[in-house]
Amino acid sequence: MVEPVETPLAASNPRVKQLRRLSRRSERSERRLFLADGPKAVEGALAAGCVVEVLVRPDALGLVPDLPAGVRRTLVDDRALAALSDSVSPAGVVAVCRFVDVELDRALTEDSRLVAVCADVRDPGNAGTVVRCADAAGADSVVLAGSSVDLYNPKTLRASVGSAFHLPVSVEPDPAAAVRAAQAAGLVVLAADGAGEVDLFEADELLARPTAWLFGNEARGLPEDLAALADHRVAIPIHGRAESLNLSTAAALCLYASARAQRS
Repeated sequence: MVEPVETPLAASNPRVKQLRRLSRRSERSERRLFLADGPKAVEGALAAGCVVEVLVRPDALGLVPDLPAGVRRTLVDDRALAALSDSVSPAGVVAVCRFVDVELDRALTEDSRLVAVCADVRDPGNAGTVVRCADAAGADSVVLAGSSVDLYNPKTLRASVGSAFHLPVSVEPDPAAAVRAAQAAGLVVLAADGAGEVDLFEADELLARPTAWLFGNEARGLPEDLAALADHRVAIPIHGRAESLNLSTAAALCLYASARAQRS
């Protein structure tokens, strides 16, 4: 008996139209679903066990590994895939995934040694890169606090290069609550502040302690009342004429300084 040929879904298909609405943050939040775009993101999502369905072009089936039980595989045509993808040149595969963020008490525990807390970080590329840097530095978790960009923004996920699936990420509306929770878990909260009283490169003894780094908005930095809650303010010395460092660059330096001190 000849198996029926599966017809790829077109962009006009009601199911594709419904999934396309997940490009809106409000729709994602209501349904607690998001789209992971591209082979690397799909691979990470499958490893995290959050995939509901994989949509793939027929010519990209080789990008899809064996799927676990309960995960659907659906063929879509070029236009349908383009409608679901945020990429200029879609790689051919998109996964529908359940939210993976965790409660704050799971991100900040007595066993935590290194955590990144982002307060009002609005640029998705910066947020995703901080998640990636935290993962690379061996951090235990990341907290996106205040009015920070959505973890499930396609640009955030792309910038994380799969790291959003590797370590716990919590979403906390109140940055002050995140700081207090970190301190209650036994973490020293260090605010990254260009005017800080502690020099990053002369703080190994401090950095060796369980630490939560607090990073502020790209343009405005940390508000004074939030920075005042930190245990110390730490500055990255600038030896040249640059006014400041990009947020994600500063975060990478701070997280790796802690990782080195904690492992020495």
